[in-house]
Amino acid sequence: MSSPSRYRGRFAPSPTGPLHRGSLVTALASWLDARAHNGVWIVRMEDLDEPRCVPGAAQDILDTLHRLGLHSDEPVVWQSRRHAHYERALVSLTARGLVYPCGCTRREIADSLTRVHARHSTLAYPGTCRDGLHGKTARAWRLRVPDGDAALMRFQDRWKGPQTQNLATEVGDFVLKRADGQWAYQLAVVVDDQLQGITDIVRGADLLDSTARQIYLQTCLDAPAPRYLHVPLVMADDGEKLSKQNGAAPLSLDTPTAVLAALKNAAAHLGLPATLADIADRDRFYAAATQAWRERHGH
Repeated sequence: MSSPSRYRGRFAPSPTGPLHRGSLVTALASWLDARAHNGVWIVRMEDLDEPRCVPGAAQDILDTLHRLGLHSDEPVVWQSRRHAHYERALVSLTARGLVYPCGCTRREIADSLTRVHARHSTLAYPGTCRDGLHGKTARAWRLRVPDGDAALMRFQDRWKGPQTQNLATEVGDFVLKRADGQWAYQLAVVVDDQLQGITDIVRGADLLDSTARQIYLQTCLDAPAPRYLHVPLVMADDGEKLSKQNGAAPLSLDTPTAVLAALKNAAAHLGLPATLADIADRDRFYAAATQAWRERHGH
């Protein structure tokens, strides 16, 4: 692992389909942030959720990044090959009494929340199995979150400013290993960021809500907390986040002109200077975009 004093960032797509405009914005932002800080940029393939992974999508993503000129500075990391790391983390947390088995179904959780008239932005787990399974069969494994003032997580986002989330009332004890045996995103991403020495995370604003959970899990694993920057989402015509699920078209990068056009559109979405649109060469575009990013987001 490299010294934590040197910037180390990552782009971590899920291979559920080809890259589209929204994922390019995140890829470009994370690459520019790494280059603006003279750091390392790593591609990590988050292919843990096997039922959602599309055959061939991971290689398609890597080929698209290659056409864009966005090359990982280190070998690509595949989450599907890292189960032993996640298992070790779960065993460690369980040994310290921070993790417990849960036998609740989604329906039972929803019913419990209805009975206590809970009204939170997320489906906060009510702690039903905190004190034992009460005859149920273990389905998932949950991390015990703190109560009271200790549950209030505060962090500074480099794009969106000060953030606060109460883990106890807005989230509840959250899942680290799912009922289907799959590792939860929250555990995998924290373990991988720690092991890869990631110092800065640049990603879409849809993951802002996960950050407090990840910061708390980092403290539980004695892992350093990275800096965070969440970029604005690209929205679809229906007002929802642009995604493969709502018909996001794959990038069309058949020619150098198409590549440059896609990059310029992503830069414009990130609020970079309009003068970038006048550049006719990819390498000069990257140099100018990196300098513009450095002036706006340097630290």
